[in-house]
Amino acid sequence: MILCLSNNVITPLGGTTEENYRAVKAGRSALCRYEKKWGIPEPFTASLFTDEQLKEYAVEGLTRFESLVYTSATRALEGVDINISDERTLFVLSTTKANVELLKGNADEDLLCGPATAAKRIAERLGVKTEPIVVCNACISGVAAMVTAMRMIDAGYYDKAIICGADVQNKFTVSGFQSLKAVSEDECRPFDIERLGLNLGEAAATMIVKRADSTTPSEAWVIESGAVRNDAFHISSPSKNGEGARLTLEATVGQRNIDDVAFINAHGTATMFNDQMESVAIERAGLNSIPVNGLKGVFGHTLGAAGLLETIVSMAAVDDHTIVGTRGFEERGVSGKVLLSAENKPTDKHSLIKMISGFGGCNGAVFVSRGATQPSTTARNISTGLVKTHFVHLTPTHLTVDGVTEQLPCDEPRKLTALYKKYVGDYPKFYKMDGLCKLGFMATELLLNKEGARTQEPRDDRAVVLINNSSSIDADDKYLESIVNDDDYFPSPSVFVYTLPNIVTGEIAMRNQYRGETSFYITDRRDDEQTEKVMKATFGDGKTKSIVGGWIDYQDDSHFEADIFILENKN
Repeated sequence: MILCLSNNVITPLGGTTEENYRAVKAGRSALCRYEKKWGIPEPFTASLFTDEQLKEYAVEGLTRFESLVYTSATRALEGVDINISDERTLFVLSTTKANVELLKGNADEDLLCGPATAAKRIAERLGVKTEPIVVCNACISGVAAMVTAMRMIDAGYYDKAIICGADVQNKFTVSGFQSLKAVSEDECRPFDIERLGLNLGEAAATMIVKRADSTTPSEAWVIESGAVRNDAFHISSPSKNGEGARLTLEATVGQRNIDDVAFINAHGTATMFNDQMESVAIERAGLNSIPVNGLKGVFGHTLGAAGLLETIVSMAAVDDHTIVGTRGFEERGVSGKVLLSAENKPTDKHSLIKMISGFGGCNGAVFVSRGATQPSTTARNISTGLVKTHFVHLTPTHLTVDGVTEQLPCDEPRKLTALYKKYVGDYPKFYKMDGLCKLGFMATELLLNKEGARTQEPRDDRAVVLINNSSSIDADDKYLESIVNDDDYFPSPSVFVYTLPNIVTGEIAMRNQYRGETSFYITDRRDDEQTEKVMKATFGDGKTKSIVGGWIDYQDDSHFEADIFILENKN
């Protein structure tokens, strides 16, 4: 459990949480229709910053993405009496594509504008001395970042954290979602019977948190719990029965009394399958007596910022004793019997649930309340009983499994494919994967073959947690090739979906029917100590019994490394 000290939201509707909440309550939106913007041939509707706003938020030496994050963080830190320059402060950045608009199609140069480098620059400018962590878990990244910070603090590794979420839109992201036929030309209509797709948006949001203890004021906001689960169904389409979201909601709510929950703030993207899935999951989790709302009709889908942005605005609504209506909604168009309204309604309750889902089969949720009664007073010891049981180290030159090394042929140009044919051979979907997924798939197959006793029975107590430095740089550069020239414009959905690095965790979950947590992190450099902290903290969810995880970095067929293991909780 962590105490929320302060927050900030920056969107095209305003530069403070209060300005944005007032806009939401008034039913305002920043969604506008754009035609031929960035050379994109199809029109789209989105919530984008104006040039004047970007100039206002610009910080010398930082990109527009980094400037938004830095400005939001500094505003959230104003008036908060904490020392952020000590070793007990964690900086967590949630984003899906960060500075992707700066890509040039040269992997060596493009690595310099990756998410890890951006996080490092922002942290240094803020004065944070510890190594930042980027949470890159598709659309659930903001919620996953809150869960990560809570666990790292609960585990005793840090006392406080700056959690930031942000994304900006550009030709890369908009064309990608258009290639998936997920974008509406008009304003989106979450959960409505006539919904046609999502609108994208830009935003930055920040939450400053610390460990909750016996001195925590009774009226303070706290994140009581949170969970991340995978539905092991498909990398770009949610499970029809909402299994992953249901598991996430049940793990988040636990035995808590839901009578004081004002509403569930859903993902509500206004896509056909997401809204349907969420409604089914809410009903199956036994939460359909709680009102449901969504904010995409106001802010658009802000990707890595969405989880934080929508949680913070929802907290402001509860403070105002209001359940804000879902802008764009008119008539329920989902089968789950959930309580939806376009109108604002009063509430005297003090808690909320934020749920969210994303590509790669991932789902996340947090339970946030004002006036929680049982704060954590001491860090939990989750290190005892953890044992690494099997290891795989795979590079272009060698493969080592549990200490036994095999040299790989120097003249084999497609080493991962050769290994697949030699050791697996029964999963043709391998050939559709990008390089990062092929690497993760092969390393995991070798690891699990060594473990033995494999089964296709669903398993919800095993997590997949991977970390790298280069994000999805190979897939990014390949997708860029398809949109860089206006005269040769052919955005590929099959390539775009792999520009999210967490897809590798989804592929592993699907192959093995893992419905536990799947998380992907990016760091500026390989740091085995930080990796170990993240792994151990994952066991803090109370459900995870083992983790397939470690380092996995892929730049091209000649530059890759997987160093992964199985970590078991023997207690």
